[in-house]
Amino acid sequence: MFESVLVANRGEIAGRVVHTARAMGLKAIAVYSEADADLPYVAEADEAVLIGPADPARSYLNAAAILEAAHRTNAQAVHPGYGFLAENAAFAGRVAERDLVWVGAPPLTIARMGDKINARNLMKEAGVPVAPGAWEPVPDAATALEEAERIGYPVMVKPAAGGGGAGLAAAYDEASLRTAFETARTQARRLFGHGDILLERYVEGARHVEVQILGLADGTVVALGERDCSVQRRFQKVVEETPSPGVGAALRERMLAAAVRAGRAVGHRGAGTVEWLVDPSAQEFFFLEMTTRLQVEHPVTELVTGVDLVEQQFRIAAGEPVAEPVTAVGAAPRGHAIEFRVHAEDPELFVPGPGKIKVWEEPVGDGIRIDAGYAEGNTVTGHYDSLLAKLCVHGDDRAHALARARAALGAFRIEGLATNLPFLAELLDYPEFAAGGYDTGVVARMRAR
Repeated sequence: MFESVLVANRGEIAGRVVHTARAMGLKAIAVYSEADADLPYVAEADEAVLIGPADPARSYLNAAAILEAAHRTNAQAVHPGYGFLAENAAFAGRVAERDLVWVGAPPLTIARMGDKINARNLMKEAGVPVAPGAWEPVPDAATALEEAERIGYPVMVKPAAGGGGAGLAAAYDEASLRTAFETARTQARRLFGHGDILLERYVEGARHVEVQILGLADGTVVALGERDCSVQRRFQKVVEETPSPGVGAALRERMLAAAVRAGRAVGHRGAGTVEWLVDPSAQEFFFLEMTTRLQVEHPVTELVTGVDLVEQQFRIAAGEPVAEPVTAVGAAPRGHAIEFRVHAEDPELFVPGPGKIKVWEEPVGDGIRIDAGYAEGNTVTGHYDSLLAKLCVHGDDRAHALARARAALGAFRIEGLATNLPFLAELLDYPEFAAGGYDTGVVARMRAR
């Protein structure tokens, strides 16, 4: 095992990685921008290095600055967290070239899964279910209309690169397809550097369910259960839970097996997630994408399995065998867990709202876990994602977890700026969510009332 790790990220995920590193006896090295100097993770690390101004392009996306920080601190490994450079194959390769341990998937795996069209074709070859769609990038709106006629409306329009819901849109006819295509291409060029667009069948009333996988050092791939990520605003996840209330035992078994096949097909190592679009009425599921890094919602899997996924990332990267309980977990979760993403945003419009945190009081009690990126007195800027913290609850079953969530959300006080806490409390009382029968359109229906 290496003795030190540089965490190439910020906020709550940087704090999360620092916590496990220190618990394992590793030296944890943080990097921070000028805007983040006072954040908790910087103080929690054993050492911290300023890497640039607030602008992400000059700090957390500045590969040269991060590698220089690793050199200056004699770091032996780099953990990228999620976002920023976590799925940048070129950066992963540069880390390895410096004889540093990359705590993540191999660069080739990252590159293969980073292009959604390539990933889709690879999954088909591996026998993984994929939705009807285009097998090559769609070059223009005219071709998109032709493909849509072949696939059948509605269709999903999405950039071949990137993630986080950017550029995604559903089109129900020619007019909406033309608009969605041009919007997606414009956003893709601006955010990801190229405008390649993928078209595939859009499943109405679908759930978004993902499977956590671990690619072990010996090549084995194991699945640690599924997470339901169907509560989304603007195609971005806001609440996740496990096990999924919309997935029965037989469908779960098929999904986990397919996720393992997907991981094996690309030689995955470390923590990754295979994401599915699930049609509950037909009991079918289709490949969406594979993320080759730790997910924001990983805590719910940890709560029901007892497996520290960051620890396993470290052990796999170091070439160590994992403990037997990791391979024995499979599809046997203990209880039920739900994660609520707490954002600095207008709870009605979901528009980010920076500001200074004047009051920060976290709920405490059995079955409650808070992964926080901020504390009282910190300033939330507009330079980064608006995520403040993740409130996670665990219960004996879903009803127990929901009861704990209601109490925890009511006790979480953040003042000085707008947050989505009122929205999350409203969601708990929305009948569709409370009953577990929701799909990816649940938030739109809530707001349409």
